[in-house]
Amino acid sequence: MRKFTSVLMAAAAVTALTVTAARAEIVIATAGPMTGQYASFGQQMKAGAEQAVADINAAGGVLGQQLVLEVGDDACDPKQAVAVANQMVNKDVVFMAGHFCSGSSIPASQVYEEEGILQISPASTNPKLTEEGGDNVFRVCGRDDQQGQVAGAFLAEQFGAKNIAIVHDKTAYGKGLADETRKNLNSAGVTEALYEAYTAGEKDYTALVSKLKQNSIDVLYVGGYHTEAGLMVRQMRDQGMNTVLVSGDALVTDEYWSITGDAGEGTLMTFSPDPRKNPVAAPVVEVFRGKGVEPEGYVLYTYGAIQAWAQAVEKAGTLDLDPVIASLRGNQFDTVLGNIGFDDKGDVTAPGYVFYEWKAGSYDYLQ
Repeated sequence: MRKFTSVLMAAAAVTALTVTAARAEIVIATAGPMTGQYASFGQQMKAGAEQAVADINAAGGVLGQQLVLEVGDDACDPKQAVAVANQMVNKDVVFMAGHFCSGSSIPASQVYEEEGILQISPASTNPKLTEEGGDNVFRVCGRDDQQGQVAGAFLAEQFGAKNIAIVHDKTAYGKGLADETRKNLNSAGVTEALYEAYTAGEKDYTALVSKLKQNSIDVLYVGGYHTEAGLMVRQMRDQGMNTVLVSGDALVTDEYWSITGDAGEGTLMTFSPDPRKNPVAAPVVEVFRGKGVEPEGYVLYTYGAIQAWAQAVEKAGTLDLDPVIASLRGNQFDTVLGNIGFDDKGDVTAPGYVFYEWKAGSYDYLQ
């Protein structure tokens, strides 16, 4: 009997040590398209998350505990995103800095809500994410209705007398952005000459480009990603068209220019104010560049999402979900994105969208 009791006590001691050891580290995650045609964005998120975790750990961690990062690959596929979300549940993740595509973030958010995991997306812009998501859902990027308002007004003001075509890739992000832009363009008294859907992932857009040419399209607005937009502009130039391509924040990757070459010159796009130009981000930008990583696109947005979560946890004094949610809604956070906060829906309270222009292989503010 004594031997049996001793065995139980020893087992209990091992269990206690295991639990203590498990709690000595906090598991967080990022997830996005680590593979597939949008993998450049997944790599941006991974780079931002890894550096944020390294910097936070070097400064003492969160609540005195070190962070461990899990990386999930959803390939921007809704079903795969749900599978990734469930994997993260099994890995005891307490916070998800993801996903990238709205079509992934929205279904995955349902898993995080059910399992009590906080989610802050660095990149998903579809309004439904925060309009219909749970209290645990936040984002540090803007929304398509905000982006569409800026894009629609710009198109009306700058190209109102021209023939404008609007196309989208049928995804939650692409169609949502195209429809918001179209709505605001129409509200300004301008009607597009053409509104079409295209299939993402194709390599040949000759039929679409020919239709644009037949309709004498001067400006093409693309609700979609850089891979298809890059092929479209290149194929327009091959057909002798000088049509201006305008799009959204999914063009913020050097891979766009790798696809277009000089054909991408003059491409216009909306994106939030570039955090690389924010003085408070300068030390972090320097670290990235010292490693040969250009913190373009969503690198710093992922970094900033993790910063906001870490500061919210410290202010709450606990990892428990409800106090952390209250902390996120009730405080301001000093991040590489600047001083940010969140409204009651979980949307970031930060400057909105501005226009950029691609020139000589890089993008900068439109002058």
